[in-house]
Amino acid sequence: MTSTVPASLFRPNGSSALQAVFLDMDGTLVDTEGFWWDAEVEVFADLGHRLDEAWRDVVVGGPMTRSAGYLIEATGADITLEELTVLLNDRFEQRIARGVPLMPGAERLLTELARHDIPTALVSASHRRIIDRVLASLGPDRFTLTVAGDEVARTKPHPEPYLTAARGVGADPALCAVVEDTATGVAAAEAAGCRVVAVPSVAPIPPLPGRVVVRSLEEVDVPFLRTLITGI
Repeated sequence: MTSTVPASLFRPNGSSALQAVFLDMDGTLVDTEGFWWDAEVEVFADLGHRLDEAWRDVVVGGPMTRSAGYLIEATGADITLEELTVLLNDRFEQRIARGVPLMPGAERLLTELARHDIPTALVSASHRRIIDRVLASLGPDRFTLTVAGDEVARTKPHPEPYLTAARGVGADPALCAVVEDTATGVAAAEAAGCRVVAVPSVAPIPPLPGRVVVRSLEEVDVPFLRTLITGI
């Protein structure tokens, strides 16, 4: 977990206002979900296996251990989880070496959050080496805190990543808004007690009580995020 601002600056003050915003990375802020799938397809092709397109919805948004483990089981590939994890991270890193495309609305939303001095955390199932590479495109100074999937004992869909982020900025999870693009990430945020905005990237996500579904980050701004907490 990497923080750029002391957590002591963000202690809950007892108000019911928005205290922090937590953002997923792949498919939410950066248009890289397709990069991951392409990397998986290429690595398994090198191993002599062809991936079924239907498996894409199964592995999207999941932690590396779950996604890679599923593909090993589905294909019967003769490779260990540890070996495959290295190959996938290497192939993905090659793809993003020249930068990554931001999702529509991401640049504007990050700028607005900074202008309003709202503590903002990047919370991803990707490993630290990948997050640090993507931060070169996003701007590391825009985040109070970053939480990587290999820095927590249990990653998404477990709530630990978002509870870690809330603890890191000294915020009440119930007064934090989370923006996610997959069902796995949404499940993690909701289990942590956060208010959730879903921006589906690959697979649809149904709206439910306490969860808002939008089509793009272009529909998300600070006043909108504040209404998730206040209800008005």
